[in-house]
Amino acid sequence: MSASSRSSSGQAPTPRRSSSGEALAEPRIETPDAKVFALPDLGEGLTEAEIVEWLVEEGDEITVDQPVVVVETAKATVDVPCPFAGRLTTRHGAAGEVVQVGAPLVTVGAADAEPAMAGARQYREEERAGVDPAQAPREAATEPNGADAQEGSGAVLIGYGTGSGHGAGSASRRARRASTRRASSGPRSSSAGEALAEPVYRDDAGLDTASASAPAYSTSMGDSASVDDPTSVDEPTAVRVISPIVRRLAHEHGVDLAALSQAHGHGVLRRADVEAAAQSSAAAPGSVGAVAAPAPAPTRATGARSGAGEERVPLTGVRRAIAEKLSTSRREIPDATTWVDADATGLLAAKDELRKAYPDSGIGVLALLARICVSALRRFPELNASVDVEAQEIVRHGAINLGFAAQSPRGLVVPVVHDAHELTTRELAAALRDLTAGAREGSLSPAQLTGGTFTLNNYGVFGVDGSTPIINHPEAAMIGVGRIIERPWVVDHELAVRSVTQIGLTFDHRVCDGGSAGGFLRAIADGVERPVALLADL
Repeated sequence: MSASSRSSSGQAPTPRRSSSGEALAEPRIETPDAKVFALPDLGEGLTEAEIVEWLVEEGDEITVDQPVVVVETAKATVDVPCPFAGRLTTRHGAAGEVVQVGAPLVTVGAADAEPAMAGARQYREEERAGVDPAQAPREAATEPNGADAQEGSGAVLIGYGTGSGHGAGSASRRARRASTRRASSGPRSSSAGEALAEPVYRDDAGLDTASASAPAYSTSMGDSASVDDPTSVDEPTAVRVISPIVRRLAHEHGVDLAALSQAHGHGVLRRADVEAAAQSSAAAPGSVGAVAAPAPAPTRATGARSGAGEERVPLTGVRRAIAEKLSTSRREIPDATTWVDADATGLLAAKDELRKAYPDSGIGVLALLARICVSALRRFPELNASVDVEAQEIVRHGAINLGFAAQSPRGLVVPVVHDAHELTTRELAAALRDLTAGAREGSLSPAQLTGGTFTLNNYGVFGVDGSTPIINHPEAAMIGVGRIIERPWVVDHELAVRSVTQIGLTFDHRVCDGGSAGGFLRAIADGVERPVALLADL
């Protein structure tokens, strides 16, 4: 037995015994000052991340804010730093596994701590001392300014972490939620009938969990889960991790999310859970918001016969995120598409003139198209909008955060130029260049991939003329530009060869009608044909 599991006198503790007197096996435990760092809230409705690579081994000594793992979210690949210092005793998950927000990521002990044995259960201090945790003092759970609340750097991901100055109000709310969970969950029993105390992961309201913004998870689910499974959770009394899409779907179908969370007994509710509950409610009239049983796991399609050369590629990471977002857009947005051909000869001439005047600016066609979009959005703000379904409101955004589609080794991503309306054309060109390089390198942060209000898609780089782009949900419109190619064109009643492109606009018909959409598209086409007209708005 290691030093960390011995008493302060240096003698091994008395073996634990069941109510029948049978000696119970003593699993490896963490030191009292061990801390569990949970996967922090990733924002934008993200509820999980896939472990790509561990940067540290169990037993390594780490420092505050040292990156410990690389995870891939639906938005980007991120190095996650741990806000605690000490010896890393446990890595909760292997490369390729998906970790839910709020679930344990690593356990960090004192510098002299040893790695925990695989599958070992962690006991609370009161449990190790033979005291029923239900009767133990709870001052630590209600003290917002305890020592543990002050530890850690407060910086885990962008805007997430332990936090250094939580108010008494938020601490008391966390304490009340913890008390409610303790009161609602029944006692567990060993095989001999002995009631076992419920271990919990400690949070920053006086307990020892690193993620302030992520929900605290317990290590048990009653008799239906193994006590050695660190990913099992208590049946919650309140909804813990729910994406905005799931909330909206539940609101539309009148599903009680709190009741549904209790019925499922896990901290993450998915779209399939809500849809199953809605179907159950429809099948039983009069039971509004009825909670259905968990939906069965999907099975493989059997309609097609497997061929010898068939390959199955897991729908994970960015590819899965793209699939979910595009499916959401098609399902929720009543879109319409309109297009027009435009003479881009003037646009190419303007690009050449600007490059001569500013050789180091790197101004290209994409930067000029971005400038044209910003100008048109100022004239037609109804396209720089989104729909709040729950409030039944159209939200017109004050800032123009221009997203643009970029191909990367990880798949299609949409970097965002925030406050594009405040940038000059040269500044726009520089921002587009930097974001494109970051997309190719996979180094963009979540903040650089979120918050867009309108998207520009230059699919002409793939050698195609036109497309009907899918709106980047929850935005209200997307402009697409095809390749620029020489074609016969009538100029001043004479046939000439001009550089022509096709411009397509897909828009949410809830935010505007065809007249506004047509006016916006015509403003884009006019900017392409006569870029000098943009000077009136500069």
